[in-house]
Amino acid sequence: MKCPFCGHLETQVVETRVSEDNDTIRRRRKCGSCDKRFTTYERAEVNFPAIIKKDGRRVEYDRRKLQASFNLALRKRHVSIEQVDTAIAQIEEKLLTSGERELPSSRMGELVMRELKKLDKVAYIRFASVYRSFEDVDEFKALVDEVKR
Repeated sequence: MKCPFCGHLETQVVETRVSEDNDTIRRRRKCGSCDKRFTTYERAEVNFPAIIKKDGRRVEYDRRKLQASFNLALRKRHVSIEQVDTAIAQIEEKLLTSGERELPSSRMGELVMRELKKLDKVAYIRFASVYRSFEDVDEFKALVDEVKR
């Protein structure tokens, strides 16, 4: 690791700690030339596929958007944060293991619906009614009947 103070290429790791969320590693380093100390952080780099919107735009995957979708669908429902985090982790695992570089937003919506259906039927119907843009009551009724079965 290059020293940010003098540019020397040899530094020594003095202390290593894992962050509270277990996502990063914090390392205290000491320069072999100027003896100054500095901190570095290591984080695994993962590449989620780009999401292709209905209008053809490509946007980066954003966990916060996924979280917001779950929160909106699950508003005033009795589902724990841990259950939501697990559902999002399931979706992210599918995204990473798919090996795809791009994913249509419709596929992302289907993944969300599958997880919501496991968590809470009302939240599933809420999300599906917006996601599928129902045009009439019969389409909505068909979805409710499907969930009842």
